[in-house]
Amino acid sequence: MNEEAQSPVKTPNKQVFKIVAVLLVIFAVAAILLMLLVQALSQKSERRGAAIEQIGSYAYAAEEASGMKLHALKTKPSNVSLEVISNNVTLADRVGINGGFFYGEALVSMAVVGGKPVNGTKAEYGSGWENMKYARGTLVWDGEADSLSVQVVRQATEVKVKDATRFWAQGGISMSLGDDAGWRAQATAEQAPFPDDERLRSGAVYDDNGFLYLIVSETPGTLESFRAAIKDMLADERLVDGIFLDGDGSSQFLSKEMKLAGDNRPVVQMIRIMK
Repeated sequence: MNEEAQSPVKTPNKQVFKIVAVLLVIFAVAAILLMLLVQALSQKSERRGAAIEQIGSYAYAAEEASGMKLHALKTKPSNVSLEVISNNVTLADRVGINGGFFYGEALVSMAVVGGKPVNGTKAEYGSGWENMKYARGTLVWDGEADSLSVQVVRQATEVKVKDATRFWAQGGISMSLGDDAGWRAQATAEQAPFPDDERLRSGAVYDDNGFLYLIVSETPGTLESFRAAIKDMLADERLVDGIFLDGDGSSQFLSKEMKLAGDNRPVVQMIRIMK
């Protein structure tokens, strides 16, 4: 009789259990990784904000005033943030305009949100923590007070707000809208670049109801003509003050209604309407 035929078949139970356990561990790890990926994508989407088609918390206007054609976005400063894009504004799929001055990938103008510079750490060159070299007109939104002001400061530590974790500060050059006699001297003291050249211009101003206007010119002009055009266009809005932003090829604008690419150069940072 064949002894091999008489022996019962032995199932390798331990080996089966090991395989099942390994598979369960693999499935569990995969599920955790999938969950983390979904969460990360969700957080990234939240940080990126709504797509341009979903942004509705602004009003668009365009007008030819004092010899310049201007485009403006009117919104509340609570709808706004400052973002690094390292791209042309028209290619960033974000509603808003260009921010302050930059050199290469470094921000020369202040750009701080919630007490943190947008382009690096506080001590890092070009992070946006300061207006480099000069104290300059800086548009500040105090989130606690829900109010706007222009403060001439060098570093973010000089900015005066009620809550140091709830504000944004965008550096530029003082526009001094309430001082027609002295605005030019103040802009000169802040080293405004190329004030008398015919260039594309950008700026941000606000009225006594707390509305913010982000403005970019489609046609070139001097700082003086741009300032006059803004006052002309918004003559009925009881403007309080504002700042000049970076200009020339950096003057860029994007909304559902209009696209202005400047000279198609990338800019480091923009002022963005988030919702």
